[in-house]
Amino acid sequence: MSAAGPTVWYHVRELDAGRHFYREVLGFEEIAVDFGKRWTHLRRGAMEIGLVEGEPQPDGAVAHVDVPDVKEEADRLRDAGVEVGIVVELTGEMRLLDIYDPDGNRVQFAQEL
Repeated sequence: MSAAGPTVWYHVRELDAGRHFYREVLGFEEIAVDFGKRWTHLRRGAMEIGLVEGEPQPDGAVAHVDVPDVKEEADRLRDAGVEVGIVVELTGEMRLLDIYDPDGNRVQFAQEL
């Protein structure tokens, strides 16, 4: 785990539900968890996030996760019943996809073209 800790923190209403969503649905790896203080650290690629139990913040930070194929991820997540936005393409540069966790926190998947 990096000394700085997670780049982005999200508040989730229920830690176990949040852990499940980020690990099983979004493909993050859990690297630390504290059941007493109700937080977890997760990583996918270079992006580290933290989840902590509390009231979600509607205008909080947004995690930016690099993925190999945004369109493939969008299809996979829609098939799993996850709320995702439309794939936005910045011509010749990158594709972006906004994903919302069950508490309304926004995560952005990105693919460099």
